[in-house]
Formats: sequence, structure tokens, C-alpha cells
Amino acid sequence: MSHPDDTAARIRELEIKVTFLENHIEAQDRVMLEQGQHIGKILQELKRLRDAAAGENAFPADERPPHY
Repeated sequence: MSHPDDTAARIRELEIKVTFLENHIEAQDRVMLEQGQHIGKILQELKRLRDAAAGENAFPADERPPHY
């Protein structure tokens, strides 16, 4: 059987590791939330740019540009 002091030390080590992992998970959750918000803004901007580009009077592929 293991000594009670050894068991207590092992439990303390495990508690320290669990606390570290809980903090790490919380930090990752915050970063993922921020990244999701950034991605949402980027997608909105991309849609706005695509809509603006679609509304422009682009030259058809077979038409020469005016500088020819």
C-alpha cells in the first residue's frame, strides 16, 4: 500500500494539473469566440465586396477595353 503522504502529494499534483487544464480550456474558448466573431465580420465584408463587384459595369470578355 502507498503511504498517505504519497497519496496526498499525488492528489495535489492532479488537482494542479486539472486547474491548469481548466484555465487552458477557458482561454481557448475565449480565443475561438473571438475568431468566430472575426470570421463573421470577414464574411460580411466579402459579401459586400462581391455585391459591389457584381454591380459594376465590367467589360464583357469579348469586348475590347476603351484604350484600344
